[in-house]
Amino acid sequence: MTPRQLFLVVFIEGFCSLGAEVLALRQLIPHVGSSIVVTAPTIGFFLLALALGYASGGRIASGYAAVVARNFLMAGVLAAVGLAGNSVDAVFAHVQPALLAYLVFVSGVLCPIAWLLGQTVPALTNLMRHERAGEKAGFALYWSTLGSFLSAVSLSLLVMQWLGVSAAVALVAALLFAGYLILAGLRLRPLALVAAGLVATLVANQRLWVVGETAYATYAVEPVTLEWAKDAQAFKVNNSISSLIDQSEPPRYTRYIRRMRAILLDELGFDGREVLVLGAGGFTLSHDEPKNRYTYVDIDPAIRALAERHFLKEPARGEFVADDARRYVRETERRFDAVVVDVYSARMSIPAHLVTREFWLASKRALQPDGVMLANLILDGRLETPYARNLLATIESAYGRCGVEVLHRGQSVSNVVVACFNGPAPTPAGLYTDERNRADVDAILAD
Repeated sequence: MTPRQLFLVVFIEGFCSLGAEVLALRQLIPHVGSSIVVTAPTIGFFLLALALGYASGGRIASGYAAVVARNFLMAGVLAAVGLAGNSVDAVFAHVQPALLAYLVFVSGVLCPIAWLLGQTVPALTNLMRHERAGEKAGFALYWSTLGSFLSAVSLSLLVMQWLGVSAAVALVAALLFAGYLILAGLRLRPLALVAAGLVATLVANQRLWVVGETAYATYAVEPVTLEWAKDAQAFKVNNSISSLIDQSEPPRYTRYIRRMRAILLDELGFDGREVLVLGAGGFTLSHDEPKNRYTYVDIDPAIRALAERHFLKEPARGEFVADDARRYVRETERRFDAVVVDVYSARMSIPAHLVTREFWLASKRALQPDGVMLANLILDGRLETPYARNLLATIESAYGRCGVEVLHRGQSVSNVVVACFNGPAPTPAGLYTDERNRADVDAILAD
């Protein structure tokens, strides 16, 4: 092999190993979210498998190119099938609980890919013709790390954004197959194996039900049958129903959207007001609602076009800003009469930086002095879990006492609509006891 071929193979290893990690993190979002407690262990398992691969590669004593060629072929098949969205969905659908499915995916797909590709640099440095071992290792690590850098940038900012996640999976698999051909040669058997691998890649990554895939989410539109709805269509984000609209006149929407519209339009009498919506979903809050001006903020620049083309079948009403919700409310100079927080990245997964007290204080900054904040939360129906109690307490630490409506009482999981008004910082509450009961005095002062 020529030096150029060796360094090209090492470059492909770096590109595809980090590409597999990026794709694994992206495919996990619909199922376990993207919080630090998910990403950090995933990166840790990946690095552990990579380290074990380095150790295994260092023990290879002969047939260096043949071993690496075999590893590339196996890693290509694993990436093509195991990292495909359909495969990941199947794992989480058939393996419960979600933690066990996560371990199956990481240990059965991501770690083997990392282990196989980790053997590349230690093995192929034996074939490099530099005089000093340090020089060999330096050049090999340079090309591997350069590939990793370009993978992280190109897959997330270019391929996933413009072509979709399935295209990124196919690219990683195709590069691994190309590396296999460089190592094994353009002979009949290697060409036949690569052809079979490419067919498997295309079959495994067919996402016919998906209307769009980006670095942030997978989108689909599906019919749903509900007693109260007529020919309803659901807009799904990361396999979870985000919005719903039917063919009634006027159209009907999900229950929490109907409740929020009732609060704004009927109870508060909003007309000619400015409403900020954090988390666009299917843009149904402003659908067929001409009274007020809506501004939607969502992290994914593609969501509006997808919702308009496949879900609403008409232009969405309101302005759209592609930005992170927390950054927007922290930096905007605009002040809104209402802020609606609906920031789920999957069914029960709110990005971790959007549940903290600092975020809720920032949301107050974007409100008029007498403005209202409405939040859609998905919590247990009895509000008894630590997550439910702590999240509600966090919101009220910023806003003071808020109205809390459980929309599906008795169910294990329910939409919960929280309504808070802007105002001064809340003061600590006191308790009425038989010994010191100020209830009558407080009631008179309240009048």
